[in-house]
Amino acid sequence: MSENPSNASQKPLHEWNLSVQEAIALQRELAGRIILEDRMGEVRFVAGVDMAINEEHETARAAVVLLSYPEMEIVERHVYEEPIRMPYMPGLLSFREAPSVLGAFSQLRQQPDLVMVDGQGIAHPRRIGIGAHLGLWLQIPTIGCAKSILIGHYDKAALGEEAGSWVPLLDKKEVIGAMVRTRTRVNPMIISSGHLISLETSVRYVLACSKGYRLPEPTRQADKLSKDNTTPVDPSPTELNFTISYDSSQPDAKNMNVQVNQFKLW
Repeated sequence: MSENPSNASQKPLHEWNLSVQEAIALQRELAGRIILEDRMGEVRFVAGVDMAINEEHETARAAVVLLSYPEMEIVERHVYEEPIRMPYMPGLLSFREAPSVLGAFSQLRQQPDLVMVDGQGIAHPRRIGIGAHLGLWLQIPTIGCAKSILIGHYDKAALGEEAGSWVPLLDKKEVIGAMVRTRTRVNPMIISSGHLISLETSVRYVLACSKGYRLPEPTRQADKLSKDNTTPVDPSPTELNFTISYDSSQPDAKNMNVQVNQFKLW
């Protein structure tokens, strides 16, 4: 079993405590490091990532589900929750959500070969959505699997109604992603490369991981887990690792470090 790189000692990509102007400048610098070519070997494990934000409690809750490929059977499930670090700002979603996602990834025992993120890859005004940003942190091939367009346009007439049809998503004349019909006569997904993978390969894996739903199975399972981790979705002995992390000097109910690991889901 290969070691999860997020568990290994490595230098952080950057700090998260940045102003809006600093975050935008950092995005422009990081976008230049993204590789949109296939740099991947055999794919045996695919991870899906999704988030749920609790505005009332100001917490970010990340879910990572690891599935075997091509069987799409659940291998690991992890949830990580921490206080929101930045208010919502258009185009800066990764600074709000990625830290908790990385916390969830740190709990994986098996390294994924491919990561599908609920959000944009490079289909972003500065070509670095959360899928691309996470790819740079993890140095694992990542795909952005978004449900709505952030930027760009496509030829609606050219997109077929059958599952498997897709057309390019363009920003002016630049191809930044693809509109992919993952389910017949259902709204398409917005698929874009994140890092270390081409658009064509991204589309191929998204379709291969689709099981009759609009969302590909990795992000569909992560979406379910991010919203509710109390109901078993698989009777097999899969462990759920749930971590809540708060760090503050103020002596109130939020200032705690709680870690509850390995709840059995059977």
